[in-house]
Amino acid sequence: MSAPVMAAAHLHGTAVDAWAVVEGAGLTALGVVAALYAIALWTSRRRSPWPLGRSACWFAGLACAALAIGPIARAAHESLTAHMAGHLLLGMVAPLLLVLGAPATLALRALPVDEARALSRLLRRPPVRWLTHPVVAGLLNAGGLWLLYGTAADEAGLFALMHGSAFVHAVVHLHILLAGYLFTASLVGRDPDPHRAPLAVQAGVLLTFIAVHSMLAKRLFAHPPAGFDAVDAQAASQLMYYGGDVVDVTLLVLLGLGWFAAKRPRVRAARAVAAA
Repeated sequence: MSAPVMAAAHLHGTAVDAWAVVEGAGLTALGVVAALYAIALWTSRRRSPWPLGRSACWFAGLACAALAIGPIARAAHESLTAHMAGHLLLGMVAPLLLVLGAPATLALRALPVDEARALSRLLRRPPVRWLTHPVVAGLLNAGGLWLLYGTAADEAGLFALMHGSAFVHAVVHLHILLAGYLFTASLVGRDPDPHRAPLAVQAGVLLTFIAVHSMLAKRLFAHPPAGFDAVDAQAASQLMYYGGDVVDVTLLVLLGLGWFAAKRPRVRAARAVAAA
């Protein structure tokens, strides 16, 4: 029996309850977030129409996160491929969809004037600006993944610890989701950001992250966690490599489209001035 399976099999009594509580708390939190978004939609219904695509992205992102912390997380105790599917959903797909849902913009539309101004001031505060800078967000995202997968072959590493402790499991998954969201928002965020980093910085951070993610996938292929079947480990590393590429290419395309959209009004203005 593999080490992760043995760890899961030895959970009993209050330990089993701890895993169930963690999963239930995570799903409940996602449900609350979904309800808040729906309330904001209802509250702002008298204003200009809210794009349906944004709402669809938000709820799809929450569904991806729910899959990752629910059935896929349970299967991950026995399958590294299942674990990697959860990683891609929770750390890359869900953050991208949630960012495209533009939650801060919706909140500013739904809140009363005074509360909306307070939220706007909060979003402009230095700690928020620091956390949402691409370099900082990239370090949080890639650094966390390196701690998790760079030491996966170590039986005393974070990967093994996560599979043996419900609390560590919850903390790691929360970090993956939040760090993925901050990283994605710093690159292709749809919410207002008066301090957005230059394109060169965004592109450089994204390309660096792609390289780190690919290196970790190759490292996992060569040095899989102890106790997992070799075929399963190889499939998981390939899923990490190629699945991550799909999301990364999507980010590159969105980054380019965002740059083009930002430049287009300037080009039109310059043409108008020239024509005059």
